[in-house]
Amino acid sequence: MKKKVLLLGSTGSIGTQTVDVLNLHADRFETLGLSCRRDTETLYAQAAALKPRFVASEAPLEIERLPKGTEIFTGADAAQRLAEACDADVTVLAISGYAALKPLLAAIRHGKRIAIANKESLVCGGALVDAALKTYGAELLPIDSEQSAIFQCLQNGRREEVRRLILTASGGPFFRKTREELKDVSLGDALNHPTWRMGKKITLDSATLMNKGLEIIEASRLFHFDADHISVLIHPQSTVHSMVEYVDGTVMANMSKPDMRLPIQYALTYPERTESPCEALKLDLSHPLEFYPADPERFHAIRMAYDALRADGILPTVFNGANERAAELYFDGRIKFLDIEDCVDAALNAIENRPADSIETIAAADAAARYAVDRFIGKKQ
Repeated sequence: MKKKVLLLGSTGSIGTQTVDVLNLHADRFETLGLSCRRDTETLYAQAAALKPRFVASEAPLEIERLPKGTEIFTGADAAQRLAEACDADVTVLAISGYAALKPLLAAIRHGKRIAIANKESLVCGGALVDAALKTYGAELLPIDSEQSAIFQCLQNGRREEVRRLILTASGGPFFRKTREELKDVSLGDALNHPTWRMGKKITLDSATLMNKGLEIIEASRLFHFDADHISVLIHPQSTVHSMVEYVDGTVMANMSKPDMRLPIQYALTYPERTESPCEALKLDLSHPLEFYPADPERFHAIRMAYDALRADGILPTVFNGANERAAELYFDGRIKFLDIEDCVDAALNAIENRPADSIETIAAADAAARYAVDRFIGKKQ
């Protein structure tokens, strides 16, 4: 019997690659529902090919452009209502940003598998997500290449045998630049990632290393290791996606060509492995693998992420919300590249910590972080 799949965020980078995997394995999967934010043209094309029972969009939809009998959800909470309505075998969460938290909690209530490519929902709502997973017996599998790599490497030993999780970071386009050289980098340069082709926001986060900061917190939420057992190495080739070091000194590494379809497919088919469209990795000594320490004093995003994780409470939400708002300001040309770090730092210092014990508290912390960034930039200008 085919697995029924709900794809939330089908028109973004992860979403379209998930559609590739679903099309490749049409004999294994049936698409139950699709959602987008505003890219309705792509959604219409996907619906025509996959013929889902449900579609959702924040923007209005034209029912006549969808397969006959398709049920639709529209409006700001469309993805959440779709997740509530669809009892899928696997829900792929590819919505970007903090906005994914409510759809994630809705999907968990069905008690099935969630393949998650959204780190912000775990960063902000980790305690709520954990509680919901225990209550409803749902299974959470990571799609991010780094977290998928950790997940796979952890299968080689017992938890008590793990010394540390090692996340790798490409370093983005600016790894070899000094901080002085980063002051006036252009938006075009920031969005020119050397190895991955991703969405606009995550590409910027890779350039600032905010993405790796979020992944540090995400790894702690997913695998329940504290900050002292999670480290980061810069690995420009993006061939080793992450590693796990065991107490006997053994290091397990997950390696492949950079292609997000591989961890997407693994989350869908786990515990099975099957043929994929991804190019096989060829190890060649003429192309050595490089690893460098991620110095928290040079990479301020990593330092701030560790501080937020150790403090816990609402500060991980503040870290994420401030970064999301700073990215918007950078895309609008209102701040410079290094100002993004300053914005996040200002928000973390301006907001008093408290437990993240409700969706209302988390929403308030997110709003406060964005306000703190605007206030900081207003004073600076």
